[in-house]
Amino acid sequence: MSFAFTMYRRCVPKAAQILLISVTWFCSVGHTSITSDFPRLASYFGTKTRYEEINPFLLENPLLVNRKQDLLPNTCTPLQIVSVIRHGTRYPTHKQIKKMKKMHNLILQYGGGSDLVEDLRNWNMWYEDWMDGQLVQKGEQDMNNLALRLSSLFPSLFTAEKFKNCNMTFLTSSKHRCVDSTKAFISGLEQRFFGFPQGSIIGLDELICREPVVNDTLMRFFDHCEKFVVQVEDNDTAMHEVDKFKESPEMMKVLRRISALLNIPEDELNADLIQVAFFTCSFELAINNTENSPWCKLFDEEDGKVLEYLNDLKQYWKRGYGFAINSRSSCSLFQHIFQHLETAVAESKRSQKVSNPVVMQFGHAETLLPLLALMGLFKDEKPLTAENFSLQSERKFRSGRIVPYASNLVFVLYHCDLAETPEDEYQVQMLLNENLLPFPHSHQSVCVYDDLKKQYSHLLENCHVTEECKLLKVGHVSEDEL
Repeated sequence: MSFAFTMYRRCVPKAAQILLISVTWFCSVGHTSITSDFPRLASYFGTKTRYEEINPFLLENPLLVNRKQDLLPNTCTPLQIVSVIRHGTRYPTHKQIKKMKKMHNLILQYGGGSDLVEDLRNWNMWYEDWMDGQLVQKGEQDMNNLALRLSSLFPSLFTAEKFKNCNMTFLTSSKHRCVDSTKAFISGLEQRFFGFPQGSIIGLDELICREPVVNDTLMRFFDHCEKFVVQVEDNDTAMHEVDKFKESPEMMKVLRRISALLNIPEDELNADLIQVAFFTCSFELAINNTENSPWCKLFDEEDGKVLEYLNDLKQYWKRGYGFAINSRSSCSLFQHIFQHLETAVAESKRSQKVSNPVVMQFGHAETLLPLLALMGLFKDEKPLTAENFSLQSERKFRSGRIVPYASNLVFVLYHCDLAETPEDEYQVQMLLNENLLPFPHSHQSVCVYDDLKKQYSHLLENCHVTEECKLLKVGHVSEDEL
C-alpha cells in the first residue's frame, strides 16, 4: 500500500484495503512460523513466550528496526508517542517455583527407565524462592534494546534535548520487574543520547524524570476494581472453563503420555504440574537461551498446542473477553492515553511545542490484555471454551502472539501537512510489538484522530471506572457479564 493511499483515507472499511492490510498483518504478526532454527515449542508458551518469537529477526540482530511497513510518509510529522509496555523476561514466581520443585521431586522419587528421565533427575533445580518474578538480565536487555529500536524508529520524538528537558514521562507499576524494566528502558535511551558511561553527563543524575513514577491506579487497575476482584479474581467459578479443560480428553492425553514417559503414577500428576513442567522449558529458553533443556524434550508439538490453549483459556476468562468487567476495568488507562493525545493535538493547533511528546507506561500482560479487549482487538466470533479446542486452532486470541515478554502497544500521533481537509491533519497509527496494528473498526493501519475519537466515544464519554467497578451484588458472575 502506497504512502499516499494510506495517508488520505478516513477510517471507513473498503474491501480492497481490508484484503491488503489483512494479508500484511497475517504475514507480519499473526502467524509467525517456527523454522528449523527455532525450538519447536517456542511459540506455544503463551504469556511466557519470548519477544523474539514475534520478531524472529531480533535473534540475529536485537537492534534491527522493522522498517518494512507503511508508516506515514515525510509529509506527516510524529508529534507524540504513547505506549503501554509489558515488563521484560522475568524469573518464575514463588508459586511457580514451588510447583517446579514438586514436579522435579516426583521425578526424583519415581522416575527411571530412560535417558530423558536420567537427564531430568540430574537437572539442577537452580530456581529459588527469592527470585519470585523479578526481572532477569535478559529482561533488562529486552527493555534496553526496545528503547534503542523505538528511538531509532522515531528519532524526532526521542531526542537528547527532550530527555534533558524532562519532556518524557515514564510511568510504572510498583512491581519490581516493572520498575526495573522502566529503568532499563531509560538506560537504553541514555545510551542512545549520551553514549557510555551512562550518567556521565553533568547534571544527568539530578534529572527528576530519570526516576520512574509509580502509578498502580493506571498500570494495575485490576487491583483497584472491586467488582473484578470479587467476581473474577477471587471467584473460583469464574475459571469454570479452565477447570473443565484441565479434565478434558485433550489434557488427559497429555497427562497420560507424560506419566508414561516419566514412570510417574497418573494419580500423582495433574494439569497444573504438567503445565509447570512445560513452563520450565519456557523459562530455560527465555532466561538461559537453552534450546535443548530436558524439560523441552518431554513435550511434542501437539502437547504444546493443548498447553497453550489451557493458558489462553485462563487469559481469555480472567483478562480478556470472558467477562465484561475484565476490559471495562481498564477504562481509566484508555482514557488516560487519549488525554495525552488530546493535549498534544490542542498544543499543536495553537502552534505550541508538544509538552509531553514521549509517554512510556510499564505494566503487565494483565495490563495490556484488558486494554486490547476494550478496544475490540483479537476478538474471535465464538468465545474460547473447554469444548471447542479443535475449533479454535486459528483463533485470534493467542496470548503468546499478543503479549509475550516485553510486548508493547504504541500509539503514534502525526501532523500531516498535505492533508485534504483540516480534520485530516491529525492522524494516528498503532503498533503492537513494533508491527502496524490495523484498527478493528476499519481494518486500516491509519486513522484520522477525530474519527478515532468518534469510534471510541462510548468509552471516552460513558465508561466511568468508579461506576464500572462498584460492586452491586456479591455472588457468582451472572450471564449478563459475558
